[in-house]
Amino acid sequence: MRAHPDRAAALGLLKKYNEEPFHIQHGLTVEGVMRWYANRLGYGEDADFWAAVGLLHDVDFEKWPEEHCKKAPELLAEIGCGEELLHAVCSHGYGLCSDVEPVHEMEKVLFAADELTGLIGAAARMRPSKSCQDMEVSSLKKKFKDKKFAAGCSRDVIRQGAERLGWELDELLEKTLQAQSACEDAVNAEMAAL
Repeated sequence: MRAHPDRAAALGLLKKYNEEPFHIQHGLTVEGVMRWYANRLGYGEDADFWAAVGLLHDVDFEKWPEEHCKKAPELLAEIGCGEELLHAVCSHGYGLCSDVEPVHEMEKVLFAADELTGLIGAAARMRPSKSCQDMEVSSLKKKFKDKKFAAGCSRDVIRQGAERLGWELDELLEKTLQAQSACEDAVNAEMAAL
């Protein structure tokens, strides 16, 4: 089992450096998606570690966008995060703002799913239900192909992420939509309690 920070400490750190509800919700969403993937891909004993990486991956982004993935290690040290967690967090910005390459399957999943959760979230907000739970993969694919929709979500990063994992793009879209649907209620409940 990989060492990971206590969840209360991790969430406390995220909230210390992120005040925007959007950024907190993104952290919670990626946390849930990473936990789902850990269990689905056979890393159940490390699900808490995968989840902690997801929760903390953007810890430095709101206050230090120019130093994203560079400031993170200093902040993560406040709660005693180990080298593995630091490497994982820094690797999700590979080729964009970091030269730390995603090596472990967990890091590749984070790299691939991070941007995609944003696209799924934006697509969900356009739906009458405001939910991704009733979204079809086909409608997600249409949104993915529409470059004007959620233009800030890099399609290139999502495509590269699927390639790094050795998956077809459709497989990544389908699994991440399932993962995000599975954790959506818990994320909404936690956001409502903030």
